[in-house]
Amino acid sequence: MGKYDWSGYLAIAEMIQKVGLKLHVSLCFHGSKKPNIPLPKWISEIGESQPSIFFTDRSGQVYKECLSLAVDNLPVLNGKTPVQVYQSFCESFKSKFSPFMKSTITGISMGLGPDGKLRYPSHHELPSNGKTQGVGEFQCYDQNMLSLLKQQAESSGNPLWGLGGPHDVPTYDQSPYSNSFFKDGGSWESSYGDFFLSWYSSQLIAHGDSLLSLASSTFGDTGISIYGKIPLMHSWYGTRSHPSELTAGFYNTANLDGYEQVAQMFAKNSCKIILPGMDLSDANQPNETHSSPELLLSQTMTTFRNHGVSISGQNSSELGVPGGFEQMKKNLSGDNVLDLFSYQRMGAYFFSPEHFPSFTELVRSLNQPKLHLDDLPTEEEEGAESAVMSQESSVSMQAA
Repeated sequence: MGKYDWSGYLAIAEMIQKVGLKLHVSLCFHGSKKPNIPLPKWISEIGESQPSIFFTDRSGQVYKECLSLAVDNLPVLNGKTPVQVYQSFCESFKSKFSPFMKSTITGISMGLGPDGKLRYPSHHELPSNGKTQGVGEFQCYDQNMLSLLKQQAESSGNPLWGLGGPHDVPTYDQSPYSNSFFKDGGSWESSYGDFFLSWYSSQLIAHGDSLLSLASSTFGDTGISIYGKIPLMHSWYGTRSHPSELTAGFYNTANLDGYEQVAQMFAKNSCKIILPGMDLSDANQPNETHSSPELLLSQTMTTFRNHGVSISGQNSSELGVPGGFEQMKKNLSGDNVLDLFSYQRMGAYFFSPEHFPSFTELVRSLNQPKLHLDDLPTEEEEGAESAVMSQESSVSMQAA
């Protein structure tokens, strides 16, 4: 704790500076299974004796790729709170990379949870085919989350509501119809359901507010833009209860815009939002999950724009999805002006003959409007043209 070796990253920053490119940095406070990048060893060792620092589901499974948001302000890390540790990390980064700030480093994404996104790890137990078909599970069963829930229930005058999460919910890979909570007229529409879902989402928003506020105060004097990322939980969006969003922490239903408070939180901290899923279309989703990435993306973009929050985009899949390039072009054209678009992800497949020509065609189509036949260049003119992107493009492109 408190010891950071930035040498490898400084070498990359120097290389990027020399060739005149820009760097968008992601500050991550999570681990991952694929690729296998665990949390720092000293944190994992604390977790062995204090598993309640991690998220826990109804069956007692512990998610060890990030800390539970319920410990943000508890001194569980050798006497320090996680927020204090994140602050130390950000201040060290700022100190070491100050020569690159604004000139080379133009943006910083703040890690807000699992995979860097503002969400609960509601879908970490995926079915064997790797596709998110089920509704996920609420992650409110670690000791500290239960303590917060108990306090909220008692203050509301309904102490029995604080004994645990909803009992009539499906498991990770089940449909919303396999139990009663998410069905039309189910518990999600009751007074208890509103209490629990409001509390669950408010904890997530408070966590995001804490970390984005930290980032804004730390880097506010550098002139660098601060970003945060939310997920696109589009499965079951066609139902009234939107269960995949509810378990992930977004109280968004047919009756309520759950992104209003999230947008207000981003606007309050003068931060920009990153929305994934710019390559996803409704036509290529399985019918049985009532999925609609296009409608969800439209809803979130509208809500954030209404609150003056600048929007950036990403694609969802490193290996591509059917119709992905066409959908990205659609989302990046016309009135959909984005602050930045990040294309995931450089690697062997990115440069393969199956993929790279399609990527270059996407970039050219965004920067070079389709010309009338009379305006097309001759072969001589075409050969003399530079391959450099137009500086007048309405959206910055980057490959991560």
